[in-house]
Amino acid sequence: MAEGPMSVGGQAILEGVMMRSPHSLAVAVRRPNGEIVVREDRWVSIWERARFLRKPFLRGAVVLFESLHNGVKALTFSAEEATKGLEQDPSKPEEAAKPLSDLAIFGTILVSIAFGFALFAALPHFITWLAGTLLGSASLASGKDLSFQIVDGVIKIGVLVGYLALISRMPDIQRVFQYHGAEHKSIYCYEDGKPLTVANAKVYTTLHPRCGTSFLLITVVVSILLFSVVFPLLPTISSVKWLNQLAYVFIKLPLMFPVAGIAYEMTRLSARYPSNPIVRAFTWPGLQLQHITTREPDDSQLEIALVALQMTLRREYALQAGSALAAAGDEPVVFPSYPEFLAAMQAPINPVVLAA
Repeated sequence: MAEGPMSVGGQAILEGVMMRSPHSLAVAVRRPNGEIVVREDRWVSIWERARFLRKPFLRGAVVLFESLHNGVKALTFSAEEATKGLEQDPSKPEEAAKPLSDLAIFGTILVSIAFGFALFAALPHFITWLAGTLLGSASLASGKDLSFQIVDGVIKIGVLVGYLALISRMPDIQRVFQYHGAEHKSIYCYEDGKPLTVANAKVYTTLHPRCGTSFLLITVVVSILLFSVVFPLLPTISSVKWLNQLAYVFIKLPLMFPVAGIAYEMTRLSARYPSNPIVRAFTWPGLQLQHITTREPDDSQLEIALVALQMTLRREYALQAGSALAAAGDEPVVFPSYPEFLAAMQAPINPVVLAA
């Protein structure tokens, strides 16, 4: 999400934050007793093994898949740690949670994609088609014309905003959105070159132009444009109208890869030219949507975001310095409190990053 001194992005999870840099991924979670548990390890992107995927318009799909993969693992870890010790039978020893297998993670990603596609692609498509059929509008009932794609896109945005507004009323989600705000503030602080402290981070806004929320909105706009070019070229696939529309919906699925690729390149432009009026114009709607998906965090939530950020940056500087730290594993580490975490970081590799 960030294009500062080093590219760093993050994700809010249950009672915690995940941070990822080019070669490191760290997850920090606050346990109910106040302890901070951190899992950090070296991150190796698919790009390292298939460098052709770094090409523009291909890398967006890679980033999306890797984000889903890392997000599922981080959420699973946070769910285990954020509830540790709650309503536990003292007569039964606490069992170590088993990490998800690669197959389970892949299955979870598939289910997530299927749900998202059904809600944000199939549902708006059929609503638009039914509206066109009931109103006697040939263009809206076609499933192909520009007017269809515009109405479909507007409905997609409505579904997205409605869904986010609905889940934002849940207390647990409100806390996740607070951690989302903490993630943005801490990354802003890092991008600005300030020491990573709670006092410094809290002055920044919770709205970040390269947030995943903004990315979702950009994909909707890109899909309208791309589908408007592709779908008029498609033939009628079935004489049964609803089957024909179902076929069109499934054609949209592979087209989401170029949509994600284009949207990702547009997001990178916002990082490279943040002051450009055109860039500011297309990032503005995403920033407004973040008023739903971010909340003002408290100091304890900012602490967690800063822990995750400092841990992932610590490995990056260790790699640059050729330190043995770079070979460390991903076994979770527990800190009784934030001050004790800072005390453990008193041999900083980079004094700005690890400033107390």
